[in-house]
Amino acid sequence: MPLRLPYRQLRTIAGLILLGLSSAAFAETLPIGQFSVGELDGWEEKSFVGNTRYEIVDTEQGKALHAHAQNSASGLFKKVRIDLTRTPWLHWSWRVDETFSGNDERSKAGDDYPARVYVVVDGGMFFWRTRAVNYVWSSNQPVTTSWPNAFTGNAMMVAVRSGGTDTGHWVQERRNVREDLKRLFGKDFTHIDAVAVMTDSDNTGQSASAFYGDIYFVSE
Repeated sequence: MPLRLPYRQLRTIAGLILLGLSSAAFAETLPIGQFSVGELDGWEEKSFVGNTRYEIVDTEQGKALHAHAQNSASGLFKKVRIDLTRTPWLHWSWRVDETFSGNDERSKAGDDYPARVYVVVDGGMFFWRTRAVNYVWSSNQPVTTSWPNAFTGNAMMVAVRSGGTDTGHWVQERRNVREDLKRLFGKDFTHIDAVAVMTDSDNTGQSASAFYGDIYFVSE
């Protein structure tokens, strides 16, 4: 015999379903890197030592940004102001086939990462106020570990992946940037001014290869 619910209960259930659908439908999404459609508009290269090669390639997951570093350190960055009160969640995917060996990432001589995605708060003319969070695929630091960059205390490193556990596979990442900035720097930043990706190997003298999928911010 079919179950018959009172009208009031049915109306409540229907309202909850519609509320859930409405929340999902109106979640704000802000694309930053649309590599899956071969787009690099707005991305600029900044070189520190030589040039890492960045190019859009076809992969088993579709188009992606491929980075290859051979004793080089350059990154791609995009100037874009993100309101973290609206879209605090950073999403991206990446793949690393091999990490570095024998390097101390907390030292200047070992400050290399096969892949990193980072966000920047621009201090403008007050350059000492600039802050950055680097989400890195670490070669040897435990996942969730954070530490100051070997060259500047204005940048903090966060090990999102580590070692060879997930190498050779695409993995999805999700970080609340506003919460990370507050935890790492003790201040509630409501905006960031740039997003960057970087694969570098200049300090270790080794080589590195990584793939980056689409990067975007969402409200929840």
